[in-house]
Amino acid sequence: MSRWQELTGGTTGQDYAARFAALARSGKDMHGEARFCAALVPVGARVLDAGCGTGRVMIRLAELGYDCVGVDLDASMLAVARQQAPELPWFQADLAEFVPAGLGIAADFDLVVAAGNIFPLLSAGTEATVVERLAAALRPGGLLVAGFGLDEAHLPVPPGITLSEYDDCCTAAGLTLVDRFATWDADPYDDGGYAVNVHRR
Repeated sequence: MSRWQELTGGTTGQDYAARFAALARSGKDMHGEARFCAALVPVGARVLDAGCGTGRVMIRLAELGYDCVGVDLDASMLAVARQQAPELPWFQADLAEFVPAGLGIAADFDLVVAAGNIFPLLSAGTEATVVERLAAALRPGGLLVAGFGLDEAHLPVPPGITLSEYDDCCTAAGLTLVDRFATWDADPYDDGGYAVNVHRR
């Protein structure tokens, strides 16, 4: 069972969506992740939203003209995504077992994004496998972008993976570090408790 399932029971999709809707109504920018990704690849590029949740990032990227696919294990989150954007392709799958061909998807993504603390909330011990699966979904030269917390101030669970461990997973999967930032606004990384990591296949 993933740390996310242990934390939520897999039934929090509506509550999660309501929380972000309230933030949006308060004037908070909800599209930093999508804007960050859009700066990396041209309009029309294929994007996999790995751990897409309720679809907030992917729906925005689709609105901007990207060819998007969303994958998540939590049925309650996907139900919200499908309700909000029924025209987009949403798949329920465990990222540790993700094989694009098994879902009828081509493994030639220009960018894979894992936003929302995906890696710290995976099942313990599956991090390297998930990186390997996501790397395999990229075309040569494609980018894996993952933003996640590194300390208790930035996570709802105890920290599960360090940056050096994540980099080791990426290296083993044939990925090379391109850049690292402190926020989705591309602020320089300062050894703080949150990192946005960009690796290239």
